[in-house]
Amino acid sequence: QVQLVESGGGLVQAGDSLRLSCAASGLTFSNYPMGWFRQAPGKEREFVAAISNSGVTTYYADSVKGRFTISRDNAKNTMYLQMNSLKPEDTAVYYCASRRGPGARTTIREMDYWGKGTLVTVSS
Repeated sequence: QVQLVESGGGLVQAGDSLRLSCAASGLTFSNYPMGWFRQAPGKEREFVAAISNSGVTTYYADSVKGRFTISRDNAKNTMYLQMNSLKPEDTAVYYCASRRGPGARTTIREMDYWGKGTLVTVSS
């Protein structure tokens, strides 16, 4: 079965950087568009970034544009989220997701598989 496992979360200070990883198994990774979503305490899950199966096309939420970079290594079945200039409002559980259909998407309902998440805490 499809498994997505996030790693790389932790406690950092405002202005620091972190790189999240999402290791995928049980699927032909290079065929699947992927995305990152996050859920802050007491808030709904929201879109962060998405990437096409080839890695050529990417999308970002306005709140992270210019600070976060999504990428993937299809040879390693792994997706990444490089997060720079972190802010306290970036504190959340970050989820990796994939979809069976073509094209990167930015909505929760269009994603088919989800990881269990990794916690990122940014202190001020």
